[in-house]
Amino acid sequence: MSATSHSARGLALGPDGAREVARTLPEEMPVAITVNGSTQAVMMATPADLEEFATGFALTEGIARPDQIERIEVIDLEQGIEARLWVADEIAEALGARRRAMLGPVGCGLCGIDSLEQALRALPPVGEGARFEMAEIAAATDLLRDHQPLHDRTHAVHAAGFLQPGQGVVMAREDVGRHNALDKLIGALLRAGHDPASGAILLTSRVSVEMVQKTVLAGCATLVAVSAPTAHALRLAEGAGLTLAAFARRGAVEIYANPTRIRRRDTDVA
Repeated sequence: MSATSHSARGLALGPDGAREVARTLPEEMPVAITVNGSTQAVMMATPADLEEFATGFALTEGIARPDQIERIEVIDLEQGIEARLWVADEIAEALGARRRAMLGPVGCGLCGIDSLEQALRALPPVGEGARFEMAEIAAATDLLRDHQPLHDRTHAVHAAGFLQPGQGVVMAREDVGRHNALDKLIGALLRAGHDPASGAILLTSRVSVEMVQKTVLAGCATLVAVSAPTAHALRLAEGAGLTLAAFARRGAVEIYANPTRIRRRDTDVA
């Protein structure tokens, strides 16, 4: 497997003059997701946790559930990496309408979708989900910082984490792309036998449409982010019954949708 980071030297310029600096940079490379030999997507991603990435991507993009995947192979090639999924032939044949053939920039999880209907697909309602104390949610993204070793080395990657009531952050994954990190986390949870409905997903990014879509399709009922949601992401969360918390940092949080899963002692809004 390829390295996840790379050392580089640069020249820092400032009021006091110039000095040489050494930095650790995150690695990114094209990762192709193939199903029965047919490419479904090519994403720029951090070359780690790729079996989990493929599993989570397959679920959240409507390709296949984990129990429908017969095997996964991760193959290093000269041009990049292939994560090869093998499923029953009838599943592979049904993928034509959802096929992507693109190079996805790390900031966009929807690039390459070939219809507006696919981009804004209807979401199923989430289940009851887990319940949390407000203090747990407000502290969650700060706790996530202890699970970001690649960020500590590079200061240039996103993370997605999983918070369980009374247990803190029990799992996290990192990637240069925020949606890639989320797919990796979802795949890791499913492969480890953790039910996404038993906790909340944490993000070190804004909440865009695809982050809400992936969270809901994974079966998780609460999404917590360090930054803001987009207006349409909020509308999707409201419609699906997803609890959406934003600006969670330094012991404070703002709840924008379906707040009933978060208990708080005071019931008055200042």
